[in-house]
Amino acid sequence: MLAAENQPNFRTISDFRKIHLEALAGLFEQVLKIALEAGAMQVGRVALDGTKVKANASKHKAMSHDRMVEKEQQLKTEVRQLLEQAAAADAEEDSRHGKNRRGDELPAELARRETRLKKIREAKRALAARAREKAEAEGSDPKQAKPKEKDQYNFTDPESRIMKGGDGFVQAYNAQAAVEPNFQLIVGQAVTQATNDKEQLLPMVAVIEQQSGQRPEEILADSGYCSEKNLEGLESADQPEQKIIGYIATQRLKHGEYKEPCPRGPLPKGATRVDRMRRKLKTKVGKAVYAARKAIVEPVFGQIKQARGFRQFLLRGIEKVRGEWSLVCLTHNLLKMYRICFE
Repeated sequence: MLAAENQPNFRTISDFRKIHLEALAGLFEQVLKIALEAGAMQVGRVALDGTKVKANASKHKAMSHDRMVEKEQQLKTEVRQLLEQAAAADAEEDSRHGKNRRGDELPAELARRETRLKKIREAKRALAARAREKAEAEGSDPKQAKPKEKDQYNFTDPESRIMKGGDGFVQAYNAQAAVEPNFQLIVGQAVTQATNDKEQLLPMVAVIEQQSGQRPEEILADSGYCSEKNLEGLESADQPEQKIIGYIATQRLKHGEYKEPCPRGPLPKGATRVDRMRRKLKTKVGKAVYAARKAIVEPVFGQIKQARGFRQFLLRGIEKVRGEWSLVCLTHNLLKMYRICFE
């Protein structure tokens, strides 16, 4: 109906999405706020999780820093040898045909190696810049920072990262989603280059506030989000009114371990926040609340990946990928709203 029975070419749809990516990203927040207001809902309890989504790049197009150093030396040697061969050939041709013959065309083999050498040098600079940024974020001296030997750079999508997924190591992005339990609406979404979720809890709280306009009261998350720093951030000692009750797993439990009874007696002196959270999740209430997590957020990823077939980003670069994930989450919420209204 909207297209007057015309069928837009796939490239037209793709170009429309790329041109209006920023507007589509803002549309997620607009639709979410309409949904929350229409249902007079409060973002009380949310479940948070991340999933690895393949980038539009092959992991075989990535190279480690130590391999770059080795390859750079090899290419330098090959370029020098080719130049020597070219110089010898030029000298021979000059002696046979004279010096006026035009011979400024770069041999294909030499051009290919010099192009490859240039790309490797750019990749090394990019890895060095990443190392400095990481050192600065950790409070270390960025001038002393150097890339690790196994740090990877992908030549197809440099902003993607090698991550461990369910089917082994993949070139991917880490897509985050916070889901409310009543209708499984996504109330906060983001994409990060971090290979794990350890540093994503507090940033996602800010994302939920920004995108939904409400601060969650409780957060459920798996052990990937657990750290002393994160639990301290949820407590908000400086602003008690900002406190969020957390149910964060402290470790992966073995099969049947969750059935073990909660230990009696007070915690020992000097118990950390992680120790207190571990005890909390062993109580009957803690077990019951945390058990709901997997039934809230994990089905959402199943619906996106399995039911709708979204397993790989089509765009490249972190900003474009964020817009694409925003569009995927927008679609999810629209489908949920449709079912709420008409089923």
